[in-house]
Amino acid sequence: MTNRPSSGRPLQEPWRQRLIRSLLYGRNVDRALKARARVGFVMLAFVAVYAVIGGRLVMFATGTDSHGAHRSASQDAIATARPDIVDRNGEILATDVKAPSLFGEPRRIIDKDEAIELLTATLPDLDTGEVRERLSGHKGFVWLKREITPQQQQEIHRLGIPGIGFLRENKRVYPTGNEVAHLIGLVNIDNQGIAGMEKWLDTNGLADLHRAGFATDRLQRPVELSVDLRVEHALRDELQKAKEKFHAKAASGLVTNVRTGEVVAMISLPDFDPNNPKEAHDPDRINRLTTGVYEMGSTFKAFTLAMALDTGKYGLDSLWDARGPLHYGKFTIHDDEPKGRFLNMKEVFTFSSNVGAARIALAQGVEAHKAFLRKMGQLDRLRTELPESASPIVPRHWGDLNTITIAFGHGIAVAPLQAVMGVSALVNGGYLIPPTFLKRSEEEAMQVAKRVIKPETSEKMRFLMRLNAEVGTARKADVKGYYIGGKTGTAEKVINGRYAKKRVLTAFTAILPVDKPRYQVLIMLDEPQPLKETYGFITSGWNAVPTAGNVIARIAPILGIEPRFDLPPSDRLILAASKTTQ
Repeated sequence: MTNRPSSGRPLQEPWRQRLIRSLLYGRNVDRALKARARVGFVMLAFVAVYAVIGGRLVMFATGTDSHGAHRSASQDAIATARPDIVDRNGEILATDVKAPSLFGEPRRIIDKDEAIELLTATLPDLDTGEVRERLSGHKGFVWLKREITPQQQQEIHRLGIPGIGFLRENKRVYPTGNEVAHLIGLVNIDNQGIAGMEKWLDTNGLADLHRAGFATDRLQRPVELSVDLRVEHALRDELQKAKEKFHAKAASGLVTNVRTGEVVAMISLPDFDPNNPKEAHDPDRINRLTTGVYEMGSTFKAFTLAMALDTGKYGLDSLWDARGPLHYGKFTIHDDEPKGRFLNMKEVFTFSSNVGAARIALAQGVEAHKAFLRKMGQLDRLRTELPESASPIVPRHWGDLNTITIAFGHGIAVAPLQAVMGVSALVNGGYLIPPTFLKRSEEEAMQVAKRVIKPETSEKMRFLMRLNAEVGTARKADVKGYYIGGKTGTAEKVINGRYAKKRVLTAFTAILPVDKPRYQVLIMLDEPQPLKETYGFITSGWNAVPTAGNVIARIAPILGIEPRFDLPPSDRLILAASKTTQ
């Protein structure tokens, strides 16, 4: 029955209500069906909301990576991702792996005493006082132990302590261990480089990428080094054997490409395992090739002779007075094996005459001597990618006596890599090429190279080095088929301000093949001891030279150098294109 007003006409619905009802329900719609649809929609909405809440609860229960990361952004540092470091053949030298770390949120811990007791019982190496101090603060996030094992994570998870969680961090690992320790360096607990190429990465953009949030696992390409892991292993193995055989205090070695300046191998013993950072703090484990500076002994005679030959005033047959010792004031310079006669340039080199080298340097003058060594990169600090480098020790007041002694490698101390750079320039055609630990082509090398001696001077230096392997002090390194050349060096060490004759640093630098140089090998032994087979001698020719021979025999095939037999002597092969040897 329709309600009617007192006048008897049907009740009219206001137009506003009709409009709203039309918009909400439309016309000719089954309202019951519409109502059921709305109820179903509301139910789905509730299910979705509770699913999200449940998912988040599961995430917090099983792992709190994002939660911890958010909190740590303004509190404690998180180990960030780093690119892989590989050798020139793609072998991994350093990489990141994920490892769980334990953190606490002091504001969420209900019973701190119970939490400390349970954690220290599960991880006995935790310091109770330190944990209590960290959890007693008001920070929202604190580290409790970095890099725990998965088993330890599982045990702590079972304890169910509120406010204790785990964060998967990047942990740096070095699969090759000690093999490339001094070259690679290491990182700290936050995965930040603190030495070697690892530190170089941070100082050359990686730290900035981290701060900007771009240095993620997916955005970083491997860093390719110039080192060859195969050569590195062979060099280290032979140096270990030599160190033990000659009871040396230390042993070190380098293999470099004389055409590009690339460091193909670098070893300094004793070394350390970068996976065990505590070893790196031992002062006896420094990198002697870049951080240490040493008097290189007769190796410097190569610079002295090259200086004279490059003037064009002297030739290989120029004579020098070595009839007796050289007297200068109260000082007397002797030869180890005096010949008692004039020596030509070739004999000064092969007999390693101190007197002859001193007279050659004096003939050039102090200023010319200083200028030549500076041009050869021996008087300034050598800069490479490695942050560990030392400045050479040069005389403050350089006079005639300094020139006399520096002519044969005493009175000046340089980093061994620095000397290697200079020797490479003597044999590669006369180009001084800065060393690098990154891959570099010959074209790229020539863009940074600087000519320091004439090509004909370089040719004569190659001849002298080969002659030294044929008839001089380098004979024990003359591996058949590889046509090596080189220069020995024995320097007495300064102990309490005086030179100690029985405590020496022996060195040998070899070039292979010397007619068309590709690589240089440096071997150094610190305080080798006399043996029966060395007849009591401790000079370079009895220890560093044969060690270099062993190294060359192993690495030459790896480096792709094919043996050549029945080659003519140096005067016919190397100097054949010269018009004169004068």
